[in-house]
Amino acid sequence: MNDIETMHPASEAILNRATEKPPKRHPRPRRRWAGRLLALTVCLVPVAALAFGATRHYSHYREAMATAEQRRDFVPSLRVATVVPSDPFELVTLPATTLAFEAANVYARASGYVAKRYVDIGDHVKEGQLLVEITAPELDHQIAQNESTLVQLKAAEQQAEANLELAQVTWNRDRPLVGQGWATQQQGTIDVDTLKAQKAAVAIAQANVGAQEALVKLLHQDKAYQSVVAPFDGVITQRNIDVGTLVQADATSGTFMFTIMQSDVVRTQVYVPQDQVFGLTPGVAAVVRVPELPDHPYPGKVTRIADALQPGTRTLLTEIDIPNPDGALAPGTYCTVELRIPRKTPALLVPAEAMIFNRNGLQVAVIENGVAHIRKVVVARDLGTQVELRSGVKQGDTVILNPPVELVDGSKVQARPSATEPTT
Repeated sequence: MNDIETMHPASEAILNRATEKPPKRHPRPRRRWAGRLLALTVCLVPVAALAFGATRHYSHYREAMATAEQRRDFVPSLRVATVVPSDPFELVTLPATTLAFEAANVYARASGYVAKRYVDIGDHVKEGQLLVEITAPELDHQIAQNESTLVQLKAAEQQAEANLELAQVTWNRDRPLVGQGWATQQQGTIDVDTLKAQKAAVAIAQANVGAQEALVKLLHQDKAYQSVVAPFDGVITQRNIDVGTLVQADATSGTFMFTIMQSDVVRTQVYVPQDQVFGLTPGVAAVVRVPELPDHPYPGKVTRIADALQPGTRTLLTEIDIPNPDGALAPGTYCTVELRIPRKTPALLVPAEAMIFNRNGLQVAVIENGVAHIRKVVVARDLGTQVELRSGVKQGDTVILNPPVELVDGSKVQARPSATEPTT
């Protein structure tokens, strides 16, 4: 008891609290607030997510609008080139073969055997130079026989002239006697007829002599043909006979003895296509080039052209003469001919990089006052790095090189000269 009475007040208070019954708690209000907090949390999460998404969408929208505005205001700098006129002369290159200016196959005009041959393949000959001698003994016999016959006919002619002179003298003597009656009229008629007959005999004799002289001249001409000479200056390119060869005086069935070509002037024949014919006239400059002689061009000129195109190929036959004094350009050589033909229809040149090819056809982009305009063009020729146009652009136009795919008509662009274009 005393121990209890003497307990410290603080201890007493602690003991009293321990012995007291705890107050009763009511769990329902606490559970109500927890549910409210959970519901509020569930509602706030979607709202926060929606707000976050809206914020990001708005941010992306602002970025897209800024990019679109930047693109709209952006003016690309593109390389450009200027449309220039093509050369007033069109350079046309065509394959050809060189030909001799003159070429002839030499035949024998006299039948016989080749007695002597003075030239061979590759020999240069002059006009009138002896090439071959042909021997024909029977021709010599014919000449001797016909010359003898000519002598006989001339003798007969002299006899006929003597008889004519005698008849003329007789008639001159008898004519006054017949007129005075000392001679009969019959005698006068005989004298006149005899004179006429002698005149006819002289005419016949003279005709026979003329015919025989022509025959002898022909035989001598055949004799002259036994000596074959060159018809013109040239070179022997083919030989078909040798000493002892029998030749016939027949160009259709006989074999020609030589082929002679004149090569100091060489001609070429080319067939120019129809689209390049207009403007081609005699006198147009030409250059012949041989692949094996790249550093030795042969200048010449168009000398003659056909008046009509070949109906099958639509090409015009053109001949070009090439001076060849040193004979370096042999006939029969493959070559190429360059013709500088004056243009009849003007054309414009643009770089091949400026061409646009799509479903709308061939186009180019032309810059006018900082704005690109798409134009359709008509191509005349593709020259590789350049294109020759017939229409669609004009001289001095500025075309865009390698235009971008997104380039459309009306786009604003800024011109930037290419490396080959002069800058101002």
